[in-house]
Amino acid sequence: MLNFELKNPTKIIFGKGEIAKLTNEIPTDAKILMLYGGGSIMKNGVYHQVKEALKQHQVEEFGGIPANPEYEVLMDALKVIKEKNINYLLAVGGGSVIDGTKFLVAAANYNGEPWDILKQQIRTYEGDALPFATVLTLPATGSEMNSGYVISRRATGEKLSSGGPGLFPLVSILDPEVIRTIPKHQIANGIADAYTHVLEQYMTYKTAATLQDRFSESILQTLQEVAPKVLAENFDYDSAANFMWCCTMALNGLIAKGVPTDWAVHSMGHELTAQYGIDHARTLAIIAPSHYRYYFENKKEKLAQYAERVWNICEGSTEEKAIKGIEQLEQFFHNIGIKTKLSDYTEEYSETAEKVQKAFEERNWLGIGEHKALTPQDAFKIVEMSY
Repeated sequence: MLNFELKNPTKIIFGKGEIAKLTNEIPTDAKILMLYGGGSIMKNGVYHQVKEALKQHQVEEFGGIPANPEYEVLMDALKVIKEKNINYLLAVGGGSVIDGTKFLVAAANYNGEPWDILKQQIRTYEGDALPFATVLTLPATGSEMNSGYVISRRATGEKLSSGGPGLFPLVSILDPEVIRTIPKHQIANGIADAYTHVLEQYMTYKTAATLQDRFSESILQTLQEVAPKVLAENFDYDSAANFMWCCTMALNGLIAKGVPTDWAVHSMGHELTAQYGIDHARTLAIIAPSHYRYYFENKKEKLAQYAERVWNICEGSTEEKAIKGIEQLEQFFHNIGIKTKLSDYTEEYSETAEKVQKAFEERNWLGIGEHKALTPQDAFKIVEMSY
């Protein structure tokens, strides 16, 4: 097992009706900016619950943060923070709203060009950012209990990430009731996103970190088990609760400790979102199978373990089980309504691999993945396999 450090200061408040507890979690003298997305919180009752909980607080609002949070929109929010002397942020939304909020709390006290935080990978340390809390409305990214974020800049076609130990939410409220009104295609995205988050921390090579492997496998199996139930028409609270908690546990840092991690699938997937606006989770489903086939020799031991432990495929050689593991992964995505070829999403894909290679070269991403060996040329071949 690799050496590691683990600190996660986020307080989780989980369960039905728990949004009301915001009243006592945010100081009454705070000047709050409440951030949200396209307005779904107005329809599902979350907005009213938050406003009721904060009726004794001073609250400004900023709505309209899009999926794949857009830099220019966030810069408008940053102006509000400075003009209104905001000193506490509240993200009410899914991963995009929470990621955008993390960028804002980092940028609020930064004395340079805000985009440099992302462009130069400037980490935000404890005490450097404004405090913030979250009310999760769309399980998927785990952003409610981690310190990383991803921001898009449409004008330059970039999608970059940053983070740091100063960007954990102080408190996050997770009420599974919100899943009742989420469109099914977004629930499918959340399942695929969380599932791939686990794979990025698991599908590398055999290690001695037995407990972390078992944690990862249990999250994968739970997602497989609850997927049909949370995608069904009838709402099931227990399935929703398990789905929501899986999404959080998939990326709160726990299963990454003591093990090698990959994240190349995300790096390539981000480029597909930047180029075509494809939902983030669906870009992961496009890239992951090709990535595992391309690096089959490096990953076959772990692929076979995945096939055995997660899908109960116990017959055949290591290679045969590994191949079936990839096939099961693809079938799982298909079963939740997610297609796995780039050509399923756009007809204008002929130059995509070349564009991804160029983007990797421009960012000096000359060796990524668990072995730091995936080159821009490898990214070209993997994306080309995904057509």
